[in-house]
Amino acid sequence: MSVDPSALLAPGAIRLAERAADKYEAIELCGQALVDCGAVEAAYVPAMRAREDSVSTYIGEGVAIPHATLAGKDAVLRDALCFVRFPDGVDWDGSQVTVCIGIAAKGDGHVDILAELAQILLDPERAAALRAAESAETVLTMLTPAPDDDDPEHTPEGER
Repeated sequence: MSVDPSALLAPGAIRLAERAADKYEAIELCGQALVDCGAVEAAYVPAMRAREDSVSTYIGEGVAIPHATLAGKDAVLRDALCFVRFPDGVDWDGSQVTVCIGIAAKGDGHVDILAELAQILLDPERAAALRAAESAETVLTMLTPAPDDDDPEHTPEGER
């Protein structure tokens, strides 16, 4: 199943000029963005911190994808993403993070979301463009899967 991350991203959940003293403050800001857009109840935020305590959500290329432990599932009202950019960077256990994409998902929806985000974020050019994004429109465009992300078998020969 293919997921379009941009479809899960409410414009109000895109924050491009945040500052955080550390990864936990960054996670709090992501959680608050998800609360503010009506995707989760406030109880989801501590479960995001608990996830970080058990396993780092840093995935490389200056990007972290904070999400909650299973204990936070009951606080999810609908599947959603938030995009929080930290232009000055945040120390994430020795790595510099400039983009956090917070995830809220009911059931196992996060697995498909994580897979699609990995396709996008592990492309260094797309990740660099996201780190530099200065408008919500750019973020939405960058998080929309490219046609070849969905099915490489159906990409016209001249576009490979």
